[in-house]
Amino acid sequence: MITFPHRRSLSLLTSLLLATANAMAAVQSDYYIREEIPLPEGEVMELGSIALMPDKKVAVTSRRGDLWICEGAYAEDLSQVKWTKFASHLHEPLGMFWKDESLWLTQRPEVTRIKDTNEDGIADLFETINSGWGISGDYHEYAFGSTPDDDGNIWIVLCLTGSANAKADWRGWCVRVTPDGEMIPTCSGIRSPGGIGFNAQGDCFYTDNQGLWNGSSSLKWLKPGSFQGNPTGNSYHKLADLPAPPDPKDGSRIIVERKRFPDFIPPAVVFPHGLVGQSPTAVITDQSDGAFGPFAGQVLVGEQTHSQVQRVFLEKVNGLYQGAVFHFLEDFEAGIVPMRLDDDGTLFIGGTNRGWASRGSKPFTFERVRWKGTTPFEILTMSAKPDGFELTFTEAVDPGTANDPTAYAMSAWDYIYQSKYGSPQVDASTPEITDVKVSDDGRSVRLVVDGMVQGHVHQLDTEGLQSKAGTPLWHTKAWYTLNEIPSP
Repeated sequence: MITFPHRRSLSLLTSLLLATANAMAAVQSDYYIREEIPLPEGEVMELGSIALMPDKKVAVTSRRGDLWICEGAYAEDLSQVKWTKFASHLHEPLGMFWKDESLWLTQRPEVTRIKDTNEDGIADLFETINSGWGISGDYHEYAFGSTPDDDGNIWIVLCLTGSANAKADWRGWCVRVTPDGEMIPTCSGIRSPGGIGFNAQGDCFYTDNQGLWNGSSSLKWLKPGSFQGNPTGNSYHKLADLPAPPDPKDGSRIIVERKRFPDFIPPAVVFPHGLVGQSPTAVITDQSDGAFGPFAGQVLVGEQTHSQVQRVFLEKVNGLYQGAVFHFLEDFEAGIVPMRLDDDGTLFIGGTNRGWASRGSKPFTFERVRWKGTTPFEILTMSAKPDGFELTFTEAVDPGTANDPTAYAMSAWDYIYQSKYGSPQVDASTPEITDVKVSDDGRSVRLVVDGMVQGHVHQLDTEGLQSKAGTPLWHTKAWYTLNEIPSP
């Protein structure tokens, strides 16, 4: 005869199990240590760019136009950092790197090379490399510049005037500046970028913010010759005798319009507004070969409003990038704008709140993050398959929870592609997970899904999963942008 526990006893048992699970819940400090780097006393350090220099020096620029060099930013004792002002009176640099004994900056009106020729610690050479785009004086006309690509080109995304107009030449475009100083118009359709960088394969991406023709913020692939979605600056193609960019239909859907216009490259990964931040910024790739944790090769994206760092897995399907975004790091002291990750696994982060509110309460900050050597139990990758998705994990999953289809839930939606500001979630659907297949080593799970929708964001919830060691996932949600469904 089988006897069942009394209802009250069952309730107590459930409470104990929940309490145990909560006690085991992962927190960021288990895996990563975040530290503030002291700033020069009395200075307004609203950081816009970070560059890694020889001898473990770190250069930063402020949005107010100062360039400082920090010594001791890698040291265990951060109280001993030393700051030297290298240059002043710059014009809001939002992109900087070290090359050929010089610092190269993307400023609002130009790309500049800065050098200390007499070695007294202060810049004395300021050389304009290119100033081929226009500015009107509007505070939104940011110019975000990349590090050099494999050919030495600097990629620059030019924000619209007021994020809604194009009152100066090449606003709403991506351009490249060659080592010889030539400017090459490269992509149209930019709205309000927050950062730019390369993936592990060397392709260039930028973050664009929710707004006109952007239903939600996203990470976008700057494929040369492509249209990125916002037609406001289209007319500048005439300046270089380029073909006219697409003229999309207002109120449509991206998947509809990109089938009409082959040059329209859809967002690689959409960041659902409010769920995955609100203002994405810096784009960097983890090339530390494991020194920063188990996510080598993946893209890290800064987030200004939520003071976070998101993690992105990218893959190419039918010639287009797509992939999943996951929550990663949080609790920074200001809104993140620039980031740089050294090969030794030190992540430097700059923050500023002027003009935009953030969860971080300080007006500006300079911070670093290091991995503590303990691997979190996380979804490592999420890949699209003809009949669903495949997940891989940082460690083996518990087969008891992983084989249960009720441990997973999925929802999907799209956004209106329109000239109005942003979009609600529309065209909602509920794909059904009909089968689960766990690999023999427990490191991957195949989800067979009925009802995948091309063009939709697919949210995956995995709160029921545990590792083989009994650890719950650190982050239980993923958001996959399904531009293409792979062929069988």
